[in-house]
Amino acid sequence: MGAGLSVPAGALRVAVLGALGRMGRQVCQAVAADATLELVAAVDPLAPVGPLPPVGLSGPPVQPEREAAAEAGAEVVVDFTVPSAALGNALWCAARGLHCVVGTTGLDSQDLGRLRDAFAAGPANCLVAPNFAIGAVLMMRFAELAAPWFEGVEVVELHHAGKLDAPSGTARLTAERVAAAREDAGQVAGPERAARTPAEGAFPVARGEEVAPGVRVHSVRLPGLVAHQEVIFGTAGEVLTLRHDSLDRASFMPGALLAVKRVGELRGLTVGLDSLLGL
Repeated sequence: MGAGLSVPAGALRVAVLGALGRMGRQVCQAVAADATLELVAAVDPLAPVGPLPPVGLSGPPVQPEREAAAEAGAEVVVDFTVPSAALGNALWCAARGLHCVVGTTGLDSQDLGRLRDAFAAGPANCLVAPNFAIGAVLMMRFAELAAPWFEGVEVVELHHAGKLDAPSGTARLTAERVAAAREDAGQVAGPERAARTPAEGAFPVARGEEVAPGVRVHSVRLPGLVAHQEVIFGTAGEVLTLRHDSLDRASFMPGALLAVKRVGELRGLTVGLDSLLGL
């Protein structure tokens, strides 16, 4: 650990996969700065072994192989890598009895099914969250509450130009939860919406992707953005807009650290932070 940083006995031992990425660096810094946690391994296969990047903190050297997490005695592994690696990393954790917190987006329902089976079969738990910002979690819950009361809904998500998946994991989960809330309430799309759907080939139409029944998502990728989302509800005579903006990646750290500290209390696979926030 860095000079002046003391780790009390019994501190939770944490490893970070994807330590040299945007979010990985931030998580390393947040874990190292928390007196109840100890950063024991930083892993990134895309970089040579070297000093830990976060400015002002020292820590374990960056290792290229995830086995470094097990060798360092990590109790919780945090994954902020890429979709093609995240599933394998989480299954690797399950096989070794390591709790896992996954912030990488792009996992589909089949991937989650595999994780559910893997973690149900062993002693470790896994928490997968498309967004660790507390405000974003609340936005999704508020959207569920509003969904049954409005005829139409669309989602606009805006992220930095380097984000690999589109729509974002947050937008997909929002759409699924809104659609489920509408279905539970017995709501279907009104005849006005169906009547205004143009015939195939009538003229060019760009309407986003229908991620869940009746819920379209529009994705924007631009330099200067971090993570932003609007959920826009409309019905006769009124519009309700829910918007969340993460202006800095520091906004994800309270939720990420909460997940790290409490994943051991969960059972098997958990999706989202809602249960940890009492929602």
